[in-house]
Amino acid sequence: MALDQSALVDLLGQLKLTDVTERVRTATEKLYQELIDAEATAFIGAGPFERTDERATHRNGTRPRTLATTAGDLELKIPKLR
Repeated sequence: MALDQSALVDLLGQLKLTDVTERVRTATEKLYQELIDAEATAFIGAGPFERTDERATHRNGTRPRTLATTAGDLELKIPKLR
């Protein structure tokens, strides 16, 4: 789930309104979430809502996970696969 240009501009606007520590935490959280989603897409062989004949695994929602980092606590959504 790559960000399109308008989403990046919105994210940049939100980051400018926060302090530096919060910017780092928000950017780190977004990066981790994108990496998690990309890994799930690579493992499944299809993006969200994408149908292919080869895939045997499906997404089945997400579960929340808090990851403690030096940038702060990150609230991530871990995909459930079945």
